[in-house]
Amino acid sequence: MIHSFIAHTSPGRSRVFALLKGPRDELEALTTLGAGDLHLTGELVDALNGFLADRDETALGAVLDRVPKPVRMAAQQYLKDKCAPMLGAFTGFGPIDVVRPAVYFSDIDDELEEYLEGAYMIGLGIRISNERHSDGDVDWVMQLLSDEVSVPASAEPRSWALPAEAKLLQTWTSKRLTGGIGPVRSALNVAEDASAEGRWVRIHTLLHSDRDIDFEGNGSSEFVVDVFDAPIPQQHLDE
Repeated sequence: MIHSFIAHTSPGRSRVFALLKGPRDELEALTTLGAGDLHLTGELVDALNGFLADRDETALGAVLDRVPKPVRMAAQQYLKDKCAPMLGAFTGFGPIDVVRPAVYFSDIDDELEEYLEGAYMIGLGIRISNERHSDGDVDWVMQLLSDEVSVPASAEPRSWALPAEAKLLQTWTSKRLTGGIGPVRSALNVAEDASAEGRWVRIHTLLHSDRDIDFEGNGSSEFVVDVFDAPIPQQHLDE
């Protein structure tokens, strides 16, 4: 995981590194500025760290436009390969934080519905998935985010990246509602039916914009239920 960007400057060059945090901290070379561009070192490192914090491409782009083309290309390629934002992790307003990492419910019941209704009413982002214990019992694991993720108008109604290890079987969204049942109960009904068939299910919320630019408040809040052609995953041993 990238913790920050730093530079080591000598009279003839500045080498820019990514500091990777893990069991053993290590430095990974990103690019090098020559003697004629040493004065840009501080600005470049600050802009890279700013991008790491909030994915603001404007400030970074202003600096990259002033550095030599090989430096710009190296930085852009590194960020693309190692620092791309995860789908659903950011909006135009900056990062979305996890405010409640995991809340467990043993059943889809009134308690879960009330908890979900409360989180939805105050605008928190919601992610729920089913997990199976070793004894066969199924839990519903909910994660709350500081905001709902915005999705452009032309994009798929999904802010939670699809897993590589499972085939998507069905996607339901609350835009399909036609009766008097609200989005929370409707989403839970779809999820409960699929889980009863032994399928992996994930529920999440998003703001579906009416534009293909950064979300500016015009759009609809939706529940999305993804059903996978895969068994309910086993609960992680470290949870």
